[in-house]
Amino acid sequence: MWQGTRALVTGATGFIGAHLVRRLDELGAEVHAVSRRGRPGRERWHQADLTDAAATADLVGRVRPEVVFHLASEVTGVREPAVVAPTLAANLGAAVNLLTAVTGTGVRSVVLAGSVEEPGDGRAPGSPYAAAKAAATGYARMFHALWQVPVSVLRVAMVYGPGEPNPRRLVPYVTSSLLRGESPELTSGTRLVTWVYVEDVVDAFVRAGAGGDAAGHVLDIGAPEPVSIRDTAELIAGIVGGPARPVYGAVAARPLDRTQRSDIEPAARVLGWRPATSLTTGLTNTVEWHAKHL
Repeated sequence: MWQGTRALVTGATGFIGAHLVRRLDELGAEVHAVSRRGRPGRERWHQADLTDAAATADLVGRVRPEVVFHLASEVTGVREPAVVAPTLAANLGAAVNLLTAVTGTGVRSVVLAGSVEEPGDGRAPGSPYAAAKAAATGYARMFHALWQVPVSVLRVAMVYGPGEPNPRRLVPYVTSSLLRGESPELTSGTRLVTWVYVEDVVDAFVRAGAGGDAAGHVLDIGAPEPVSIRDTAELIAGIVGGPARPVYGAVAARPLDRTQRSDIEPAARVLGWRPATSLTTGLTNTVEWHAKHL
């Protein structure tokens, strides 16, 4: 179905967004990529600030997308009052502006990137980012229920893989440190997190955007079982080899860091999706990429 389909991808320069743009290109879609700074000289690359409602409406009016993937986001684990307003604007305001702009346009599918950090158990969000993402999910459900916008939310777990641009995230930080012969400094490492390989995430987004079955659903995209940070770091160390080892307990844990779990059975039923890449295989691919780009 993708041949010639007009697909709008926001956050196209981000980790998942860049991989998704490449996959859609390979599938023959007419990809319209969006980022805050644009890409000069690239055909169908748009510069837009999605926190600006008028600019967002203008973008949607010009592109007239058939499928929308909304990955633009301000990802931060910071627990400081100063990040509340900018995180709210980037993660909730932008999503609401985009959903408003596509309402009534005849768009076939809208897929929003949610987060495993969203509380699903009635507890308070653990960070400004988690709160904004949870609110965006609530608004997406409202747009579907009130105005039949064919929107779904994929609550993505901890994504890793080749090409991760943020060196402060766990996998690239540990990998790069060990490859340089340095010892990464970590928390106690007891926290359980749910990992998912970036290409598996792209598979889920492509499936969600391809048909109407996902509309109205909020689906977890991750591995069936969480793994501790310590076990993850030790697995990376084993793949890298060498004398350097992670140092645990050198960094304090962040407040309200909780165990992550993904219930992937709904995604299996609705999308026919399950993660195809084991953690060992995915981390091996990731280490090989970092070794080439160190």
